[in-house]
Amino acid sequence: MHFPVSGVDVLPFIPPLVAFLVSSLTASAGVSGAFLLLPFQVSVLHYTSPSVSPTNLIYNIVAIPGGLYRYIKEGRMAWPLTWTVVIGTLPGVFIGAWIRILYMPNPKTFKLFVGCVLLYLGYRLLSEVLGWNKKVQEQNAMMQKKFAEQVARLKEESSRRLAAGLPAEAVVKTKSVSLRRIEYEFWGETYSFGTLSILLLALAVGLIGGIYGIGGGAIIAPFCVSVLGLPVYTVAGAALAGTFITSIAGVIYYHILAASSIASGAAVAPDWLLGALFGVGGLLGTYVGARIQKFLPDKVIKAILTVLVLFLALNYIGQYFF
Repeated sequence: MHFPVSGVDVLPFIPPLVAFLVSSLTASAGVSGAFLLLPFQVSVLHYTSPSVSPTNLIYNIVAIPGGLYRYIKEGRMAWPLTWTVVIGTLPGVFIGAWIRILYMPNPKTFKLFVGCVLLYLGYRLLSEVLGWNKKVQEQNAMMQKKFAEQVARLKEESSRRLAAGLPAEAVVKTKSVSLRRIEYEFWGETYSFGTLSILLLALAVGLIGGIYGIGGGAIIAPFCVSVLGLPVYTVAGAALAGTFITSIAGVIYYHILAASSIASGAAVAPDWLLGALFGVGGLLGTYVGARIQKFLPDKVIKAILTVLVLFLALNYIGQYFF
């Protein structure tokens, strides 16, 4: 099948299949999978023009609602964190799209930049998985103990059948919201973070997401888990929701820039058909990934996210030098 906007030729079942496999793994860690799909488009489909960034954002728009529905239904949405991320990210996405078109048309240049950022975040997340951050480790150990106790109880009640999951009372409850600090409760534990710090982070994430077309979940999620010490069970939904909303804005921004003089004849408008095919596979994959998440121990989810982030970072940096 030929896609005239992007110039890609590929069997029509390949994009949704690849998107399903990627998103079913990444959604359990609160990431849509777009950060792995763009290398596939660039390296395998040879889609290298600036329009690949908004095309990747279309994948987010179509794919994320499946997983997001599960998090909302199960009460695992930290809404104050979600809206703080969205407010900070939106202006950054516009600036990032502008920079992508004017200063980073070369894929090698902008992937090097993103790779360096993800390498740092991957290191911070790795320190959490390996227990280098003792304070966060102790905090999450308490939650992991509760999770293990719940698994044991459910297994006993189901006559040795495999069963696991979070109990009904494990929902996110907002305690306080202010310009200085936000607090919420999850499973009897209180978690808090500085509002300004998240806003500034989200602005930077929006800038990177606008350049690359990843929405920002791949950066927000590891930061919230490894730096702020927030439980991954509550971060995943917020990361997906923030990525979904900012992806819509990103596609709109690219359309505006495509019609302006800034594009200078470059291919900037997204390939809607190709993006939609990726999105269909991602829609099913994120739903499956969200269901899988509550059956996985916290540390397993973090390990998956660590491997994915470090793989992407090293891959981007390696492509620039080799």
